[in-house]
Amino acid sequence: MREKNKFKLSAAYFFLAPALITIFIFFLLPVIAALLMSFTDFDIYSLGNIGYAQFVGLKNYIDIFNDPLFWTSLKNTFYFVIVGGPLSILVSLAAALLINSKLIQFKSFFRIVYFIPVVTTLVAVSVLWRFIYHPKFGILNYLLGFIGIHGIDWLGNPQFAMPAIILMAVWKNFGYNMIIFIAGLQNIPEDLYEAASLEGASAWNQFKNITLPMLAPTTLFVGIITMIGYFQLFAEPYIMTQGGPLNSTLSIVLYMYQEGFRWWNMGYSAALAFILFFIILIVSLIQLKIQKESYI
Repeated sequence: MREKNKFKLSAAYFFLAPALITIFIFFLLPVIAALLMSFTDFDIYSLGNIGYAQFVGLKNYIDIFNDPLFWTSLKNTFYFVIVGGPLSILVSLAAALLINSKLIQFKSFFRIVYFIPVVTTLVAVSVLWRFIYHPKFGILNYLLGFIGIHGIDWLGNPQFAMPAIILMAVWKNFGYNMIIFIAGLQNIPEDLYEAASLEGASAWNQFKNITLPMLAPTTLFVGIITMIGYFQLFAEPYIMTQGGPLNSTLSIVLYMYQEGFRWWNMGYSAALAFILFFIILIVSLIQLKIQKESYI
């Protein structure tokens, strides 16, 4: 029996080895290298000769917390996550409820239409929305003109730039979460709704007392992946605003990119990456704790 178990264990390691080796080479090693880099002044000269890189300890991390641009990018990122994340989840849930209802025909068609933005290249979507937001020729200002609102510079005004990016991001991403919510809704037993209807429960009470509690695990999953994705805001401001105007759309990842690949402060950029990692980790743990307490 022991030899048989040993053989099974060896076979398991044999089949897992290619995946584990790949993960080690292409994930763990780069992460370890980036962590070590964050404690150095690694720059463009160090690319040619690693000997130029000097160990600086926690200097990069201290400089980051004393950097006004870091706090600006952190504030902008949290603004995007706190406003855009819940809004995206609400839109996704509303679309899922609509498509899953018995009132809607051609459900497959609407699923495809709503999911198309998700599989569309983000660069193409960002360029398209730049034209939509154009202050003179954009269709959004054209439509607003019918109700007397004219000439809003959506991407050139610090007050409107981030809300404009949030609106585009919600439109781009809600289809993915919608599919997950639909799967969650279809796993709720119809008997619960039938029993509630016989007891005279209204549609709102059914939604509040059946749908939302039964969707809690799905909502937790959607919330975490949405939060992680939104903390990595990069392509939208990079293409649409370059972090402007007046750094009003500068995100942590965009700031990381600028420091690492525009100014070649690779050590400083690596330190930013690990600070973002710990922020995402802490927020994820908070979400899990809140969800666990809600079950109790």
